[in-house]
Amino acid sequence: MAVPEATQSQQKKGVREIPDLRLGPDFFRALCWGASVGVVVLIFWVVYQIAKVAWPAIHQFGFGFLNHSAWNPVTDNYGIVPFLTGTVMSSAIALMVALPLGLAVSVFLSIAVLIPLVESAGKPVAAKLGHFGLFKGPVFGNSMITASLVLALMILPTIAAISRAALASVPGTMREGAYALGSTRWETIIGVIIPTALPGIVAATILALGRAMGETMAVAMLIGNSSRFTWSLFQPAATLASLLANQFAEADGIRINALMYAALALMFLTLLVNIAGETVLRVAQRKTAGIK
Repeated sequence: MAVPEATQSQQKKGVREIPDLRLGPDFFRALCWGASVGVVVLIFWVVYQIAKVAWPAIHQFGFGFLNHSAWNPVTDNYGIVPFLTGTVMSSAIALMVALPLGLAVSVFLSIAVLIPLVESAGKPVAAKLGHFGLFKGPVFGNSMITASLVLALMILPTIAAISRAALASVPGTMREGAYALGSTRWETIIGVIIPTALPGIVAATILALGRAMGETMAVAMLIGNSSRFTWSLFQPAATLASLLANQFAEADGIRINALMYAALALMFLTLLVNIAGETVLRVAQRKTAGIK
């Protein structure tokens, strides 16, 4: 009996045909797709619910709500510039402090502890550098820099743990190869290990920044909760999260709508940060794809 040509070709190449063992539809894939769609629908539902309550404030204040600095419940005049600026500044400062410390912890497996003494250390700084807006006095204990340093300590474990896992996942052959080529330990760490683990470090940074931006009670207790706009690190400020925590319980009328508008702004700000972080993460993954 003649053997089909395709079968002869497979036998010559030593290839065995693997039968399709699926007896029906792929339920796991359908479940994953359903879960993915469900998450997207849930996000849109949350946005809709917040926007529905915030709509009177959106209709009344428009986009001026985002660049107006007054928050006056007496006259029902609201704007979130001080809180928006406080959110961005405190999170950025916390990230700048925590990122190098977190990387150092992940490399050396040790923990650094920072106990800020803002009033005693800030007064001489304000006396010498007070002509700069960031260091203008008077110096308060409850201030932007105090909340930022505490936020840095809070997000430090996130950066350290995830970065350490990323560094530990770098193949040992890469370290050995770098040493074999004559690299020192620091040259291996800076030139080989950290670039290879960069996607994991970027992911740790994104998670830590999201944690800093959404932190509520610690910031509310330490930042001073002032609705007055200022660039000074030594004076009281506020964030969007602390604004919601401090005023939502006693709010009514258009004030509730304004607070929900602020919550919507915080949600979109966090979303933009996550999108930017995901973009950076994809770029880092493409650049390091051929290294491992």
